[in-house]
Amino acid sequence: MKKTASLFLALTLVLSLTLPVSAAEETSYPVLEGGVQEIQKYGNLVLDIDPAEVEKGGYTYGDLLCLTVDGTEYEMPLCTNYSDVDTGSLVLRDSEGVLIAAINMGDFATTSGLATKVAAEDGSYTWVFPEGKSLEDVSVTLSMKEPGGYYDQYLIHQLTRTDNRADYASDAVFANFRNVAVGDLGENALFRSSSPVNNELGRASYADALAKASNIQAVMNLADSDALIESYIAADGFNSPYYQSLFEAGKVKALNLGVDFTAADFKSGLAEGLRFLSEHEGPYLVHCNEGKDRAGFTSALLECLMGATYEEVVADYMTTYVNYYHLEAGSEQYEAVKNSNIVSILTTITGAKAGTDLSKVDLAAAAADYIRSAGLTQAELDTLRANLSKDYSLPTEETPAEPPEETPAEEPAAQTPPQNTYTVASGDCLWSIAQKLYGTGTRWPELYEANRTIIHDPNQIQIGQVLTVPAA
Repeated sequence: MKKTASLFLALTLVLSLTLPVSAAEETSYPVLEGGVQEIQKYGNLVLDIDPAEVEKGGYTYGDLLCLTVDGTEYEMPLCTNYSDVDTGSLVLRDSEGVLIAAINMGDFATTSGLATKVAAEDGSYTWVFPEGKSLEDVSVTLSMKEPGGYYDQYLIHQLTRTDNRADYASDAVFANFRNVAVGDLGENALFRSSSPVNNELGRASYADALAKASNIQAVMNLADSDALIESYIAADGFNSPYYQSLFEAGKVKALNLGVDFTAADFKSGLAEGLRFLSEHEGPYLVHCNEGKDRAGFTSALLECLMGATYEEVVADYMTTYVNYYHLEAGSEQYEAVKNSNIVSILTTITGAKAGTDLSKVDLAAAAADYIRSAGLTQAELDTLRANLSKDYSLPTEETPAEPPEETPAEEPAAQTPPQNTYTVASGDCLWSIAQKLYGTGTRWPELYEANRTIIHDPNQIQIGQVLTVPAA
């Protein structure tokens, strides 16, 4: 399928979705018939339906189709790559002029019962069909299930990112680390990030340094078990000492949750983590592996509980996608992620019907109901709310004034450093300096980024260093 034609069809689809229902209903799509040319090594079916005929019939990428194979119907989206769907999901792939029905990381022929793969000792293989059947007997029909029914997910699967620190504006952006400061959340009470302990993405040490600078005191680890955390700590190259100290002090709750937010074990496990926060003082850190899905759900729930608006919750959730994928607000992919992810999350939390205007829902009441239904008592919920509303800012350290030294008359007076610099004094750290200069310690990464030529470790600054201070 030519890219230009495909782009035109995709734009046509987007425009068609704005038409009245009656106009959309008048659109008809031909039922295409054919067979199977070949079963590939991994069980993919190569169809003899010409992709040009699919395009001519008005089908385009992101449509949800019905593929009937030998009398059995399957729903699958029309896409360009196997990775356009989740692992284990069906996909109809337009691959350089060939139409292929497959399961991403799976075996469609075997799973469907169409044929059985028999391997020989020399590594060759054959596909054996049920008695009386052959490849030539397999019939296939293709029809429309829902135009654009997979389009948002298709766009989301086109997102790509790197794990190279140099491709990101700051350590905080790279580690997806930030203070969640919306609604009635206290100053520096709640933070979220990618994993500071699992270094699979190369971000752990950055998140760990940021956690230390933010004085994190209690952690909800949504991704790992205690055993997994211990294995990360024991691994060669482990470089998250602050997280290790929190874990060994019993300040990390390892929940090992899945990503099905509707599952009972997810909800009960989440309750354990929230109860842990109610029993410990902050500042708090919530993380999973990427800080994107499970951390996104949990952060949204806590933001709702603490009175954040719908717009604030959505903006915080989408910051992760801006950080990782450089999405621009209002772009097609941005809206696709928003509608597929955070809108779905808030619908789950509130129990609202699909399509409800969530900006008009009492999110705080809905979040409280959700948390109580997960297993927290009202007393635990009240304590959690009180903890999250506290101001956890580090106190500003006063440096005792020293009497001025007498300067000989013949010597010129010492010059005052310009206002855009700061000289590190005893007891200073980047957090406390940011607190003095900006009124919040959470802006310490700006100081670090502006002084990377003289600060090699943000946790180790030297008395007497003259720091460049970015404009407030």
